[in-house]
Amino acid sequence: MTAALLSLALLHGVVMRGPTAPVCTIGKPCSAPAVGAVLVFSRDGRSVRARVGAGGRYSVRLAPGAYTVRQAPEPGVGFGVRPDRVVVRRVGTHANFFIDTGIR
Repeated sequence: MTAALLSLALLHGVVMRGPTAPVCTIGKPCSAPAVGAVLVFSRDGRSVRARVGAGGRYSVRLAPGAYTVRQAPEPGVGFGVRPDRVVVRRVGTHANFFIDTGIR
């Protein structure tokens, strides 16, 4: 392995999206895994993308530091990804995200 690859840390977690219906009802989930969504992690003018897989899980290797997070493409409605910032530590970092669909 190269030194550059060894200096990267694993960021992983689950991405959910919601609400998934205009009216949420008791006993029925109002959010769902964001399968297929693409998260973009940016820092110092560089970006790395991660596609959300089965069950809403994602993982990406990044250099330690603070990153802004957004969805690609940018959604036309909703608040986008929350939280919109994450700090990657030298050891593995777990971070879950929620994508607001804008359905109200």
